[in-house]
Amino acid sequence: MMKIKAVLENLYDEMVEVRRHLHMNPELSFEEVETPKFIAEYHRNLGHEVREQVGGRGVVAILNGAKPGKTVGLRADFDALPIQEQNDVDYKSKVDGVMHACGHDGHTATLLGVAKALNSIKDELEGRVVFIHQHAEEMQPGGAIAMIEDGCLEGVDVIYGTHLWATEKLGEILYKEGPLTAAADRFELVIQGKGGHGAQPHLTKDSIVIASQVVVNLQQLVSRRVDPLDQAVVSIGSFDATNAFNVIADKVVLKGTVRTFKKEVQQMIKEELERIIKGTCLAADADYTLNYVDGYPATINHAKETLQLANVATQVEEATTIREYKEQMGGEDFSYYLEHVPGTFFFTGAMVEDEANAYPHHHPKFNFDERAMLIAAKTLALVTLDFLEGNKTSTREEIAQGNS
Repeated sequence: MMKIKAVLENLYDEMVEVRRHLHMNPELSFEEVETPKFIAEYHRNLGHEVREQVGGRGVVAILNGAKPGKTVGLRADFDALPIQEQNDVDYKSKVDGVMHACGHDGHTATLLGVAKALNSIKDELEGRVVFIHQHAEEMQPGGAIAMIEDGCLEGVDVIYGTHLWATEKLGEILYKEGPLTAAADRFELVIQGKGGHGAQPHLTKDSIVIASQVVVNLQQLVSRRVDPLDQAVVSIGSFDATNAFNVIADKVVLKGTVRTFKKEVQQMIKEELERIIKGTCLAADADYTLNYVDGYPATINHAKETLQLANVATQVEEATTIREYKEQMGGEDFSYYLEHVPGTFFFTGAMVEDEANAYPHHHPKFNFDERAMLIAAKTLALVTLDFLEGNKTSTREEIAQGNS
């Protein structure tokens, strides 16, 4: 483990170079072409088995150790977002309207660094490592489910992944047993009324008034239908009824999202959401069309692997704090991997030094402290070796002792 840490330290500058190359050349979900080529070529130069176009645009590379053993899967995503970058940096995005605003460039650079480091000790390695480079995390249905269907988890005994988390301080490793990120559903609702002249509302069925009542009534879902001990979010993000000032809208289109952790809560909200919409429209003698789309399921970390990860992280000198984190209402399609094999997903603190200029994920000025990549790489490499060499289960007491 000391050896692999030293190798990664020597690879840090290369990880930064890779990250900045990817940052300057971002590609949107399901439109990735050059990024998977770059990843595949990097692995081929290391002598790894490489399979491209996995599940569409994903890349899977395999490192076989010299000795037989178990198989560890490590995953990183590599798609960007439709955002115009506003950062003034040398490695600013060269693609108009597209940027890496969530750290996926850093995830990829980190995993490539881990791959190169583990490759350097392959003659001592027991088992094998499967590097899963996933496309299209940002857009449903996502790349994970298609890559799984295309065999990316074949033979994998355990899987680990991390997200560089720019809203938490550098040096923090944030782990959690059980639910970590929420199921992220979306819906589109069309309220069909009867348009007309703004001076003659009595001859119309005002879709804006009806839709406004729907929005207000939906607030009761969480406040009055969900157990206060359960978490849920129902948000309307778009309310579209553009008309002239003197025209009563014929229809309104609403778009929103539902976030839950428990499947029974998710199902209840789906049913009650339509009941409220139906009742509100019935009272106004209006029609509606609802399209509800199930998104990524909740990310549920496995206890044994999560505690093991937290314990191993205490051996990373740059990780000054290892702490149990709270649930996040954001979605993450790493959840699909955890439905098939044991594993855990964790956050690596990556806030920039100047906290006043620390912007959240998906912001045009998003950036992260690149030193977080070394912390993430060491943690992933060490937990891989720990699993292959013995799969030791840790306790909270051991984690606390190591963290101190």
